[in-house]
Amino acid sequence: MTRQPGRNLPIGVFDSGVGGLTVLKAIRVALPEEHLLYLGDTARLPYGTKSARSVLRYATRAVAHLQERGIKLLVVACNTASAVALDELKKTLAPLPVIGVVEPGAIAAVRTCPGGRHLVLATEATVSLGAYGKAIRELDSKASVIELACELLVALAEEGWTQGDVAEGIVRKYLDAHLEQDPSSRPESLILGCTHFPILWPVIRSVVDDSIAVVDSAMTTAVVVESYLRDRGIANAGGQGSLKLLATDGARRFARVGGSFLGTPLSVDDIELVDL
Repeated sequence: MTRQPGRNLPIGVFDSGVGGLTVLKAIRVALPEEHLLYLGDTARLPYGTKSARSVLRYATRAVAHLQERGIKLLVVACNTASAVALDELKKTLAPLPVIGVVEPGAIAAVRTCPGGRHLVLATEATVSLGAYGKAIRELDSKASVIELACELLVALAEEGWTQGDVAEGIVRKYLDAHLEQDPSSRPESLILGCTHFPILWPVIRSVVDDSIAVVDSAMTTAVVVESYLRDRGIANAGGQGSLKLLATDGARRFARVGGSFLGTPLSVDDIELVDL
């Protein structure tokens, strides 16, 4: 393995808003020496209810900005953008490597429950494209997949309502019909197919018993990023990595909401507004 130029460049992480900060957080834990440049397209969120054409247009503009700033790897930390735009972004940005969040989540689910029954919680756009179903069945033809649009969970995460009766009631409303099935039909894995959902993990776990594995695509994406950098000799050489946060609108809200996703208090001064 040889060291390649540019290993000290940051990893670019892109999302439609603050949800991708769960992926960023996982990458920071796995790779604390890496410099990270995050862009949340808060002026155009949510992507989950937009048309595929709009998502592709927005994503293309955002990642072009990250590429202009200089990055060594792009992580599309948005399930909707990964489902809609990943292939096109790979072509447009080549030779810059691009990693999405759908495939790592699918790989983890198949490894956890081979030939199993999978329930995916995602946005309307991700579900309408059948992104996880396609990815899982390509890896495991015996798997069965149900994809469930859960837009209210995005709102819960954004508002910080991640515990208590309201959060639990909404999670149960989405899941009860699937969890109350005969054991031979119940899902064996539950895939968090939106980067907002990991911060709802405690309340989801309280509703879903331990017989069902919960797969967090944020953590699995961090594992893929770490492996990619190590294998290609472009991991940073050492020291403490830096973090730069960009947003396209609402720096104050980004700081308030984003702090809970990142697990670190943020102030408006931590956010740089950019115009795309």
